[in-house]
Amino acid sequence: MIIYGYKNFLDDQAYKEQPVAELARLYRLVNTLSDYHDAVAKLPQVEQRLQTAHAALAEAEAIESLDNATKKRLKGLRSDVESAQETLKSTQARIAMVEDDAALKALADAHSNIARGARDETAKLHSGDEGNRRLWEQFMPQCLNALDAVYDRLGIHFDLTLGESHYQPMLADVVEQLGKKNLATESDGAMCVFIEGNDAPFIVQKADGAFNYATTDLATIRHRVEELAADTMLYVVDSRQGEHFKLLFATAEKWGYTPEMQHVKFGTVMGKDRKPYKTRSGDTVGLESLLDEAVAKAYEIAAANDDAKPDGPELDESTRREIAEIMGLGGIKYADLHINRESDYVFDWDTMLNMKGDTATYMQYAYARTRGILRRGGVEPESLRNGQVSLQLSHEAERLLALKLCQFPEAVAAAAEELKPNLLTQYLFETAGEFSTFYEHCPVLKEEDESLRLSRCLLVDLTGRVIQQGLELLGIQTCEQM
Repeated sequence: MIIYGYKNFLDDQAYKEQPVAELARLYRLVNTLSDYHDAVAKLPQVEQRLQTAHAALAEAEAIESLDNATKKRLKGLRSDVESAQETLKSTQARIAMVEDDAALKALADAHSNIARGARDETAKLHSGDEGNRRLWEQFMPQCLNALDAVYDRLGIHFDLTLGESHYQPMLADVVEQLGKKNLATESDGAMCVFIEGNDAPFIVQKADGAFNYATTDLATIRHRVEELAADTMLYVVDSRQGEHFKLLFATAEKWGYTPEMQHVKFGTVMGKDRKPYKTRSGDTVGLESLLDEAVAKAYEIAAANDDAKPDGPELDESTRREIAEIMGLGGIKYADLHINRESDYVFDWDTMLNMKGDTATYMQYAYARTRGILRRGGVEPESLRNGQVSLQLSHEAERLLALKLCQFPEAVAAAAEELKPNLLTQYLFETAGEFSTFYEHCPVLKEEDESLRLSRCLLVDLTGRVIQQGLELLGIQTCEQM
């Protein structure tokens, strides 16, 4: 799509100034025009489906005797009508978006076979076309630099990265090997693997000769088993790709590659309207802008809290900015990780950065609170960690906090075994709650008995260390003060 867009719709000046932004615009434009033509082609079928659903419903409603079976059928038919109406509404909206814009409509009319054109550009790239290869080599470093900037900001680093292009020389051989084993056969010009129980085939080479995700994914499995000695492969991908991975794993097993393969699926992030999260302009939010907005909102909270301190603000401007970055990025990560990953969830700024709920901000505040207690008491954490301080559990709240801290390894192991970070976030939230109860009922710095005071300082330090390490495992930083 990008190559087609570059050849037909490029804004030279925009590309010189912001190449990645212009490539993203070209991708969206080609996708919009392709989607328009697809919607126009499908509209008659969609309208017919709605008419058929209405007719079936009217016929059923005309029946006078409404036994339980009929009522159940009516419910299903009404659901069919609603579904058909929604599909028609969506299809009409896709068409209107282009036809209501004269410039877009002119482009759509001039590029009536744009989807096929984009596929042809892909096939040319895969076959080694010199021009398309040169464009790809021109685009790739710019795109990778943009991605790396976001990864760096999020504190994400990779031990090994191999892009799709790494596997390109292997793809023809993958199809050939599948053919030799009689796993892939020709169907309507395409090479397909047919899996029992599935009507749709697993296409490993399109009729135009182009390879696809199926081919690349099979090549990665072979490479990882043979070159990296991989025995487990986890695919962290949207739940909507479940069918693809089901067929991929089945094909790989038939091919003779049997590592443990699991689709670690996750749900959709939604706005308060229960639809995929979007900006006010209606576009899906880009991650960069989401991070910027999170940090801006976190700064407002951090500044307001600092200004409201009884003895006046404690933080200089650079420290406030640093805390805002840690709060904002941590808030987004935690909001995503503390939900069961298979569930859809509603993204809400107020909830995400709340200092009193199950949020990263609450956890970060709990950690900063432990550091603040020790600072006020003039207690060096290292002096508590030399084994000289004896732990005393004289109060029930102390005992419950100590027990919770002992469960940290279990929480980490469960999250890793079940591939569910929310098991760790739940533990951290409970730990912070136990700490709050402990601090409410057990004087720390005001405790007159020195040995008990030091024991409680040790509990404070241990709590902070557990919270910090737990958040670190989730990729979330902490602050010494907030």
